[in-house]
Amino acid sequence: MSEHLGRSARFTQRRARVGVLRVRSSAWKILQITVCAVGAYWIAEELLGHEGPLFAATSAMIALGFGHDTHLRRTLEVAGGCTLGILVGDLLVHAVGSGLWQAAVVVLISLIIARFLDSGTIFSTQLGLQSLLVVLLPAPDGGVFTRSADAVVGGLFALLIAVLTPRNPRHEPATQLESLLDEFAAVLRESATAVRTFDSTLAWHALVRARGTQKRVDELPVMLRGAKEIATMSPAYRGQRGELKRIARVAEQTDLAVRNVRVIARRLAAAITHGAVGTADAEALSTYFDSLADAITPLRASIAETSAAARSRAEHAARVELAACAAELDPREFGVTGLECESLVMILRPMTVDLLEAAGLDHEEARGYLPRL
Repeated sequence: MSEHLGRSARFTQRRARVGVLRVRSSAWKILQITVCAVGAYWIAEELLGHEGPLFAATSAMIALGFGHDTHLRRTLEVAGGCTLGILVGDLLVHAVGSGLWQAAVVVLISLIIARFLDSGTIFSTQLGLQSLLVVLLPAPDGGVFTRSADAVVGGLFALLIAVLTPRNPRHEPATQLESLLDEFAAVLRESATAVRTFDSTLAWHALVRARGTQKRVDELPVMLRGAKEIATMSPAYRGQRGELKRIARVAEQTDLAVRNVRVIARRLAAAITHGAVGTADAEALSTYFDSLADAITPLRASIAETSAAARSRAEHAARVELAACAAELDPREFGVTGLECESLVMILRPMTVDLLEAAGLDHEEARGYLPRL
């Protein structure tokens, strides 16, 4: 009983910590949504004279929303879906009246229109939902099209808030890329320990860890797309466009390197399991994995640094360290024997080139640091 209570208490504590962190990371968005919903309601009620303009507040709240993809495109998509849904609902209610069968007709036509106009699930859902609410809720005193005007107010106010009060566009993609590079380095270090100690279980764990990076990889393009939209539309952050382009380059090349490290981790785990790694092989491979993980540190710093000069210095340091790593990748001189270990060295070559390109070299320059075969 006491053990069960202890587990429950630990679970509750973990959930509480996660909840606090989630609230802290969303604090700015919470404030934006609150101001936007109340502001849209006030404008519709006080300036337009609408009574109880619920759709102004709901359209504003839904348009801003939460999540990694809450950028200007999504705000526009949701605001458009809400507004168009309410407008379509108002038009159909005006034509066929309200009731249960009318609701079915309205939703059917709304969803057909939504899928015709846009393939996005958010747009379609919002258009259908808002038109359904229009037909089911009683018409306001100002007439059926009052709700459409409220939705326009909410959507426009959400767009205004999104444009005038954006977060620093580089923050989210940079943080995500830092996390991905940290995990990349951790996979290399775990692989180094696994081969040094001939621990096949640890090698398989490194493989699982490498495969677990896919979620971070998949989220980065979405974050970068939103960041570029903010930097394009917000005057305060237009100077960030060059930096975002650099982050996108590092992210793209890191994605390729991560794909290679998964192959390396799988081949390494199999080689250890089958006893294909000797003592000299283990020493050479583990030393290289650690050196490559060390070289990723300044590359990560080039993303984390806040000043352009510091980022440039860190990127230069990464190029120097990665070039030194690349120069070692001659399978004849690397210090390994046997087909399994030599093939690992060959797979390390394109991965190191990917990292050199992430650090700012073009493909031919990066390949030039590899020993000729």
